[in-house]
Amino acid sequence: MSLRAVAALAVIACVTGGPAAAQAPTPGPAIQITRATGRIDVDGHLTDEGWRTAAVVRTWYEISPGDNTPPPVRSTAYLTYDDRFLYVALDFKDPDPSHIRAPLGDHDDISGISTDFGGVFIDALNTRRSGIEFFVTARNVQYDAVMDDATGENASPDFFWDSAARITAEGWTAEMRIPFSTLRYKPADPQQWGIILFRNYPRRFRHQILSAPMPRGGNCTMCRANTLTGLAGLPGGGHLVAAPYASASQTAAPRGGTPGAPLVNDNVSGRVGLDVKFTPNANNAIDATVEPDFSQIESDTAQISANERFALFFPEKRPFFLEGVDLFQTPIEAVYTRTITSPVWGGRATGKAAGVRYTALVTEDSGGGTVILPGSNGSESAPQDFHSIVLVGRAKREIGRSFIGALLTDREVSDDGAYNRVFGPDFELRPSAADVFTGQLLYSETVTPTRPDLAAEWTGDHLTGRAIKTSWSHSTRHLDWFGQYSDFSDGFRADTGFIPQVDYRDYLADTGWTVHPKRIVSRLRVFVGAQYQADTAGEVITKGVEPGVGMDTIWNGFVQVRVNDDHSRAGAIVIGRRMVNYTLQFSPSRRLAYISMRATTGGDIDFDNARPATGLTLNLQATLRPTDHLALDLVENTRSLDLKEGGPERRLFKQRVSRVKGTYTFNSRMFVRVIGQYVDTTRNPELYTFAVDSRSGEFSGSALFAYKVNWQSVLFAGFGDDRELAETGHLRPSGRQFFLKLSYAFQR
Repeated sequence: MSLRAVAALAVIACVTGGPAAAQAPTPGPAIQITRATGRIDVDGHLTDEGWRTAAVVRTWYEISPGDNTPPPVRSTAYLTYDDRFLYVALDFKDPDPSHIRAPLGDHDDISGISTDFGGVFIDALNTRRSGIEFFVTARNVQYDAVMDDATGENASPDFFWDSAARITAEGWTAEMRIPFSTLRYKPADPQQWGIILFRNYPRRFRHQILSAPMPRGGNCTMCRANTLTGLAGLPGGGHLVAAPYASASQTAAPRGGTPGAPLVNDNVSGRVGLDVKFTPNANNAIDATVEPDFSQIESDTAQISANERFALFFPEKRPFFLEGVDLFQTPIEAVYTRTITSPVWGGRATGKAAGVRYTALVTEDSGGGTVILPGSNGSESAPQDFHSIVLVGRAKREIGRSFIGALLTDREVSDDGAYNRVFGPDFELRPSAADVFTGQLLYSETVTPTRPDLAAEWTGDHLTGRAIKTSWSHSTRHLDWFGQYSDFSDGFRADTGFIPQVDYRDYLADTGWTVHPKRIVSRLRVFVGAQYQADTAGEVITKGVEPGVGMDTIWNGFVQVRVNDDHSRAGAIVIGRRMVNYTLQFSPSRRLAYISMRATTGGDIDFDNARPATGLTLNLQATLRPTDHLALDLVENTRSLDLKEGGPERRLFKQRVSRVKGTYTFNSRMFVRVIGQYVDTTRNPELYTFAVDSRSGEFSGSALFAYKVNWQSVLFAGFGDDRELAETGHLRPSGRQFFLKLSYAFQR
């Protein structure tokens, strides 16, 4: 697709927006708020003087499984404020409080299908397209996230706020105190915000209950928000948070790097650092960090990597990158902050000026980790063993419910003058309540490092390229469709992003029909998808169709069956396969909180050796809660390939990931967690075209104690143990770690 075609898509969206404008979403009923006339203590009791004159919300709508119908339970919310805080109170009645699902857990450890919780969406900028979620369970486990109609929900960011909850003889109550310094809002007086109150009520089905009606088939959530008026005299900024930390760690490795040798402890290493956030006004934030602690407290859950063509993605959880995180989310994943592996220092500014939302980040990365080397039919990786300066800039101008934006990334390698620069515009158009058009165009210019010792292609070459991605989604009460076109040239690189594939053009389409039965099934969708992907020379990479059916069921369940009939390139040949994919997940009770199975069976492809095969992928997961304090998370993932060439089937490989995580939560601030994970791979070397080990295995274990006052005031103490499978069949030690971290957030 050319630039002319991208422009044509934008014109089509504008033209179709004319008659559809009359279908623009209507906000929910307005809520008039007044200042508190007395003190409010956040203790879960709703008897304080300050609640007597609060705004009261008694009208609620069940949007699922009902269609804006009267909810099955009675809910009441109260809203008020003072000079520093917005207060929200929830009074949720329950016909049988003994059935309330509210286990204790870590911050953000809330499941929609298995937990009673409630709270509020706040759109303080009144954009009608994005907001912050503040939710709390009946046992005061907090959940916060950024929600954007364009990019969905992101639970990585955390915020400062307080809450308390209690279960009563009639249901449960909660109080929430949200500092105005946590929110970003316009410099206006009085204020007008968007707000949605929410209750999650999982029983036979998951009942979702809102303070604003939400018609089925719409393409937005915050556009339907209630309008909150009456906020006046809010603070204008000047909030400062300084969060110093100190950490200590010790690692042990085999003597001389020889596998199986006794472990030798390194010296204890200490580290101190500081994160600072300053909000000069209510609409802008400045972040700075020195020697930041970007360690991951919990190791990433292992994903099966055998026979995978492309790099695996892991989510970002490090605090410094999460202010305005939705700004980094664009159609092309040109920003993936985990590529910044070991910053020495960092600074950024985020806010809104002259109608433009922006963020700019600069940091020095001392190196480590890996960088993706993309290709048309697979990706590789190379060690990122060099210093670099990284700059990311993003701006977005919202025009009604649409926007236009621009992105710039620059990574300058300090050692030999190598660099990677990416820049270009993007847009999203919402001409009606049913249609969304998106597009992004990026150019890149790259000089690769002169490091052939790390990657054969790193010989100081000069590369240029472009990437295009456009889509059109349409959603109504019953009918929906989605179409997407992607075009990545061979020379495109985004070293600060997650781009595992280049040199291809991709056409993707999907359409479905949804109905809402009663009783056992509350939603049923039949669908068919199609894809055609070829390299820029016209050679097929993959093509196929995928019909299927999915449904929401009793026990808060989801069931889906898909048939994938495709042809994909392996090496120099294209191989056909037909697979059946199954997904089943349920939350049947308080004690069996979650159980799921995801399976793929049938024809497959041995991508490593470029030949047809049959395969099985089986992913099993369960969450058991013997008590409200104890959670056991069990994972068993299996992937196998069998060959059938002129005889009976022979097993090529089998890989298993077994993981057990036990968490005992004392209260909403303190827990102990133990994890054990084993990855086992067996192969038949006679069936490979290159040398492989017949068996390999890795075990990792860890224990963690955590105490959290808030998300930046924490105490962590932990231990890790790594082992690898020896030729004798025993697990021999390969590494050991101890660590301690203490941080505290000072606020003014």
